[in-house]
Amino acid sequence: MAAPPNPVSDAQVGLLRDTVVALVRRDGADLSARQLGVFLTCYLNDGAHTVRGLAAELNVSKPAITRALDRLGELDLARRKVDPLDRRSVLVQRTPKGSAFLRDLRSIMTEASGGGKKSSKKAAA
Repeated sequence: MAAPPNPVSDAQVGLLRDTVVALVRRDGADLSARQLGVFLTCYLNDGAHTVRGLAAELNVSKPAITRALDRLGELDLARRKVDPLDRRSVLVQRTPKGSAFLRDLRSIMTEASGGGKKSSKKAAA
């Protein structure tokens, strides 16, 4: 027998779905879940980020982080730079385009959660 629906969890999953659908529909390249996770970790958590640190924080391999960063770099959403204090370490840097993407993502989520104008019109219809 299935568990009864949890309204809070269902609302959160619905918000995630609406956000992902809006991202897929917009112009530009799509990010995989891993790429989005790496992106959000870099942009929402303060401090310097390294490939090694991201791999540990997200509990994935360093090659997986490297592949995600390759894609984020192609899209100019993040860039890598050798750490001048430890040349064996690579730092992940934010970019203006990545900051703009995060602003867009916040707007999409606000709209999807009913806080935007389009959702209000949709609800009134």
